[in-house]
Amino acid sequence: MTETMFRILVVEDDAGLRDVLRTLLEAEGYRVIEAETAARALIEARSHKPDAVLADLGLPDRDGQIVIRSIREFSPVPIIVLSARAMEADKVLALDGGADDYVTKPFSSTELLARVRAALRRSARSAEQQETLRIGRLTVNLGTREAAGPDGNVHFTPVEYRLLACLARGHGLIVTQDQIIREVWGPDRVTDTRGLRSYVKMLREKIEPDPALPRVLVTEPGVGYRLIVER
Repeated sequence: MTETMFRILVVEDDAGLRDVLRTLLEAEGYRVIEAETAARALIEARSHKPDAVLADLGLPDRDGQIVIRSIREFSPVPIIVLSARAMEADKVLALDGGADDYVTKPFSSTELLARVRAALRRSARSAEQQETLRIGRLTVNLGTREAAGPDGNVHFTPVEYRLLACLARGHGLIVTQDQIIREVWGPDRVTDTRGLRSYVKMLREKIEPDPALPRVLVTEPGVGYRLIVER
Protein backbone atom coordinates (compact mmCIF):
# COMPACT_ATOMS: atom_id res chain seq x y z
CA MET A 1 0.00 0.00 0.00
CA THR A 2 0.98 3.54 -0.51
CA GLU A 3 0.58 6.33 2.01
CA THR A 4 -3.16 5.98 1.42
CA MET A 5 -3.78 3.07 3.73
CA PHE A 6 -6.42 1.17 1.72
CA ARG A 7 -7.13 0.70 -1.99
CA ILE A 8 -10.79 0.96 -3.08
CA LEU A 9 -11.93 -0.27 -6.49
CA VAL A 10 -14.91 1.77 -7.75
CA VAL A 11 -16.90 0.01 -10.48
CA GLU A 12 -19.31 2.55 -11.96
CA ASP A 13 -20.15 3.42 -15.58
CA ASP A 14 -21.50 6.89 -14.74
CA ALA A 15 -18.45 9.17 -15.02
CA GLY A 16 -20.03 11.89 -12.90
CA LEU A 17 -20.80 9.54 -10.04
CA ARG A 18 -17.33 7.99 -10.33
CA ASP A 19 -15.86 11.46 -9.87
CA VAL A 20 -18.03 12.05 -6.80
CA LEU A 21 -17.00 8.73 -5.27
CA ARG A 22 -13.33 9.31 -6.03
CA THR A 23 -13.40 12.74 -4.40
CA LEU A 24 -15.27 11.40 -1.37
CA LEU A 25 -12.93 8.45 -0.83
CA GLU A 26 -9.70 10.30 -1.50
CA ALA A 27 -10.71 12.93 1.05
CA GLU A 28 -10.73 10.10 3.61
CA GLY A 29 -7.22 8.98 2.64
CA TYR A 30 -8.13 6.05 0.41
CA ARG A 31 -6.46 5.31 -2.90
CA VAL A 32 -9.11 4.93 -5.61
CA ILE A 33 -8.93 2.58 -8.61
CA GLU A 34 -11.61 3.10 -11.23
CA ALA A 35 -13.39 0.78 -13.66
CA GLU A 36 -16.29 1.72 -15.94
CA THR A 37 -17.06 -1.79 -17.25
CA ALA A 38 -17.31 -5.31 -15.87
CA ALA A 39 -14.33 -6.44 -17.95
CA ARG A 40 -12.14 -3.62 -16.63
CA ALA A 41 -13.33 -4.30 -13.07
CA LEU A 42 -12.09 -7.89 -13.20
CA ILE A 43 -8.74 -6.80 -14.64
CA GLU A 44 -8.27 -4.16 -11.93
CA ALA A 45 -9.39 -6.53 -9.16
CA ARG A 46 -6.80 -9.10 -10.21
CA SER A 47 -3.93 -6.70 -10.83
CA HIS A 48 -4.35 -4.19 -7.99
CA LYS A 49 -5.80 -6.52 -5.31
CA PRO A 50 -8.00 -3.82 -3.75
CA ASP A 51 -8.96 -3.83 -0.08
CA ALA A 52 -12.63 -3.18 -0.91
CA VAL A 53 -14.86 -2.91 -3.98
CA LEU A 54 -17.78 -0.53 -4.56
CA ALA A 55 -19.73 -1.98 -7.46
CA ASP A 56 -22.71 -0.81 -9.50
CA LEU A 57 -24.93 -3.51 -10.98
CA GLY A 58 -26.03 -1.74 -14.17
CA LEU A 59 -22.81 -1.94 -16.19
CA PRO A 60 -22.74 -1.55 -19.98
CA ASP A 61 -21.05 -4.83 -20.93
CA ARG A 62 -22.20 -7.26 -18.25
CA ASP A 63 -24.46 -7.30 -15.24
CA GLY A 64 -22.78 -6.43 -11.97
CA GLN A 65 -24.10 -9.63 -10.40
CA ILE A 66 -21.69 -11.53 -12.67
CA VAL A 67 -18.83 -9.27 -11.56
CA ILE A 68 -19.54 -10.11 -7.92
CA ARG A 69 -19.55 -13.85 -8.54
CA SER A 70 -16.42 -13.62 -10.72
CA ILE A 71 -14.44 -11.69 -8.11
CA ARG A 72 -15.50 -14.21 -5.47
CA GLU A 73 -13.81 -16.96 -7.48
CA PHE A 74 -10.37 -15.51 -6.73
CA SER A 75 -10.68 -13.00 -3.88
CA PRO A 76 -12.36 -12.59 -0.47
CA VAL A 77 -12.23 -8.77 -0.82
CA PRO A 78 -15.25 -6.98 0.73
CA ILE A 79 -17.77 -5.98 -1.96
CA ILE A 80 -20.33 -3.23 -1.37
CA VAL A 81 -23.01 -2.89 -4.03
CA LEU A 82 -24.13 0.62 -5.00
CA SER A 83 -27.26 0.31 -7.10
CA ALA A 84 -30.52 2.00 -8.01
CA ARG A 85 -32.17 -1.43 -7.94
CA ALA A 86 -34.22 -1.37 -4.75
CA MET A 87 -36.13 -4.64 -5.17
CA GLU A 88 -35.58 -7.23 -2.46
CA ALA A 89 -34.88 -9.90 -5.08
CA ASP A 90 -31.91 -7.90 -6.44
CA LYS A 91 -30.48 -7.41 -2.95
CA VAL A 92 -30.83 -11.10 -2.08
CA LEU A 93 -29.24 -12.16 -5.38
CA ALA A 94 -26.26 -9.85 -4.83
CA LEU A 95 -25.72 -10.86 -1.21
CA ASP A 96 -26.09 -14.57 -1.95
CA GLY A 97 -23.72 -14.13 -4.89
CA GLY A 98 -20.93 -12.86 -2.66
CA ALA A 99 -21.57 -9.18 -1.89
CA ASP A 100 -20.99 -8.12 1.71
CA ASP A 101 -23.30 -5.10 1.76
CA TYR A 102 -25.89 -3.38 -0.42
CA VAL A 103 -26.48 0.38 -0.59
CA THR A 104 -29.35 1.77 -2.64
CA LYS A 105 -28.89 4.94 -4.72
CA PRO A 106 -29.25 7.76 -3.91
CA PHE A 107 -27.12 7.24 -0.83
CA SER A 108 -25.80 9.27 2.07
CA SER A 109 -22.06 9.98 1.81
CA THR A 110 -21.69 9.68 5.58
CA GLU A 111 -23.42 6.31 5.66
CA LEU A 112 -21.43 5.00 2.70
CA LEU A 113 -18.12 5.92 4.33
CA ALA A 114 -19.24 4.25 7.56
CA ARG A 115 -20.08 1.07 5.65
CA VAL A 116 -16.68 1.15 3.91
CA ARG A 117 -14.90 1.51 7.27
CA ALA A 118 -16.94 -1.34 8.73
CA ALA A 119 -16.16 -3.62 5.78
CA LEU A 120 -12.46 -2.86 6.03
CA ARG A 121 -12.44 -3.52 9.78
CA ARG A 122 -14.11 -6.90 9.33
CA SER A 123 -11.72 -7.83 6.55
CA ALA A 124 -8.67 -6.76 8.54
CA ARG A 125 -9.75 -8.72 11.61
CA SER A 126 -10.34 -11.83 9.52
CA ALA A 127 -6.91 -11.58 7.90
CA GLU A 128 -5.17 -10.86 11.19
CA GLN A 129 -6.70 -13.91 12.84
CA GLN A 130 -4.95 -16.12 10.29
CA GLU A 131 -1.64 -14.32 10.00
CA THR A 132 1.62 -14.81 11.87
CA LEU A 133 4.32 -12.23 11.21
CA ARG A 134 8.03 -11.97 11.82
CA ILE A 135 8.61 -8.48 13.20
CA GLY A 136 12.18 -7.78 14.23
CA ARG A 137 13.16 -10.33 16.86
CA LEU A 138 9.55 -11.40 17.51
CA THR A 139 7.04 -13.78 16.00
CA VAL A 140 3.64 -12.10 16.30
CA ASN A 141 0.12 -13.42 15.77
CA LEU A 142 -2.08 -10.35 15.29
CA GLY A 143 -5.28 -12.33 15.76
CA THR A 144 -4.45 -13.81 19.15
CA ARG A 145 -2.21 -10.86 20.13
CA GLU A 146 0.49 -13.33 21.08
CA ALA A 147 4.16 -12.54 20.58
CA ALA A 148 7.27 -14.52 21.35
CA GLY A 149 10.96 -13.69 21.16
CA PRO A 150 14.31 -15.17 22.16
CA ASP A 151 13.55 -14.50 25.83
CA GLY A 152 9.98 -15.83 25.86
CA ASN A 153 6.54 -14.26 25.47
CA VAL A 154 6.16 -10.50 25.00
CA HIS A 155 3.10 -8.55 26.17
CA PHE A 156 1.64 -5.62 24.21
CA THR A 157 -0.69 -3.08 25.80
CA PRO A 158 -3.95 -2.47 23.87
CA VAL A 159 -2.59 0.77 22.38
CA GLU A 160 0.73 -0.87 21.44
CA TYR A 161 -1.15 -3.69 19.76
CA ARG A 162 -3.36 -1.30 17.74
CA LEU A 163 -0.28 0.67 16.70
CA LEU A 164 1.55 -2.49 15.65
CA ALA A 165 -1.45 -3.80 13.69
CA CYS A 166 -1.93 -0.43 11.98
CA LEU A 167 1.69 -0.34 10.85
CA ALA A 168 1.66 -4.00 9.79
CA ARG A 169 -1.26 -3.28 7.46
CA GLY A 170 1.01 -0.83 5.66
CA HIS A 171 2.86 -3.84 4.19
CA GLY A 172 6.28 -2.21 4.56
CA LEU A 173 5.26 1.14 3.08
CA ILE A 174 4.80 4.49 4.77
CA VAL A 175 1.85 5.06 7.08
CA THR A 176 1.37 8.75 7.79
CA GLN A 177 1.15 10.16 11.32
CA ASP A 178 -2.41 11.37 10.75
CA GLN A 179 -3.51 7.95 9.51
CA ILE A 180 -1.97 6.23 12.52
CA ILE A 181 -3.58 8.60 15.01
CA ARG A 182 -6.98 8.28 13.30
CA GLU A 183 -6.85 4.47 13.29
CA VAL A 184 -5.28 3.88 16.70
CA TRP A 185 -7.06 6.57 18.73
CA GLY A 186 -10.11 7.34 16.60
CA PRO A 187 -11.20 9.98 14.05
CA ASP A 188 -12.06 12.56 16.72
CA ARG A 189 -8.67 12.50 18.38
CA VAL A 190 -6.74 15.76 18.10
CA THR A 191 -3.40 15.12 16.39
CA ASP A 192 -0.83 14.42 19.08
CA THR A 193 2.48 13.55 17.48
CA ARG A 194 4.29 13.72 20.83
CA GLY A 195 2.12 10.94 22.25
CA LEU A 196 2.57 8.92 19.08
CA ARG A 197 6.35 9.22 19.35
CA SER A 198 6.19 7.97 22.93
CA TYR A 199 4.31 4.83 21.90
CA VAL A 200 6.65 4.28 18.96
CA LYS A 201 9.57 4.41 21.41
CA MET A 202 7.90 1.85 23.72
CA LEU A 203 7.10 -0.43 20.78
CA ARG A 204 10.68 -0.27 19.54
CA GLU A 205 11.92 -1.41 22.93
CA LYS A 206 9.92 -4.61 22.43
CA ILE A 207 10.51 -5.40 18.75
CA GLU A 208 13.90 -3.93 17.83
CA PRO A 209 17.17 -5.84 18.41
CA ASP A 210 18.69 -2.41 19.15
CA PRO A 211 16.03 0.25 19.90
CA ALA A 212 18.66 3.00 19.64
CA LEU A 213 19.29 2.06 15.99
CA PRO A 214 15.82 1.12 14.67
CA ARG A 215 15.79 -1.04 11.56
CA VAL A 216 12.31 -2.56 11.92
CA LEU A 217 10.08 0.39 12.86
CA VAL A 218 11.57 3.13 10.69
CA THR A 219 10.83 6.85 10.95
CA GLU A 220 10.13 8.70 7.72
CA PRO A 221 10.89 12.29 8.86
CA GLY A 222 7.98 14.68 8.56
CA VAL A 223 5.68 11.99 7.14
CA GLY A 224 5.18 8.93 9.34
CA TYR A 225 6.51 5.45 9.97
CA ARG A 226 7.23 2.22 8.12
CA LEU A 227 7.27 -1.28 9.64
CA ILE A 228 9.47 -3.94 8.05
CA VAL A 229 7.54 -7.20 8.26
CA GLU A 230 8.32 -10.74 7.11
CA ARG A 231 5.26 -12.76 6.12
